[in-house]
Amino acid sequence: MIKFMLMVNRQGQTRLSRYYQPVELSRRAMLEADVVRCCLSRKKDQCSFVEYKDFKLVYRQYAALYIVVGVTDSENELSVYELVHNFVEVLDKYFSRVSELDIMFNLDRVHIILDEMIQNGHVVETNKSRILTPLTALDKMADG
Repeated sequence: MIKFMLMVNRQGQTRLSRYYQPVELSRRAMLEADVVRCCLSRKKDQCSFVEYKDFKLVYRQYAALYIVVGVTDSENELSVYELVHNFVEVLDKYFSRVSELDIMFNLDRVHIILDEMIQNGHVVETNKSRILTPLTALDKMADG
């Protein structure tokens, strides 16, 4: 099961966070800082799977952004690694070459995409067209 998903830049600033299990707000900042430090300190030739406390971290770097997913020990790391790649492909398809600024200024849309893919910590959809259907409908309604 997926516990949380973070999107952070190289400076360690969180651009997106989604928790699928309750974590106190006071603990979130500490957890995010520790997780980010753990992933950013690793070298490029090291594995993208890290044992961390009572769960595993799966992370992937895209340009200046890192996507970090915390999962239970029973979750398949490779499937989560591919899920992260699929998430970025969906963002690329919607934003036409997604950037950190796209994430910052369209956070609501990024959350919609993430919610279409993951619900209650479980992957529910991976088909790019089906994931983008609600956003396409919203865009059509906004255009008039």
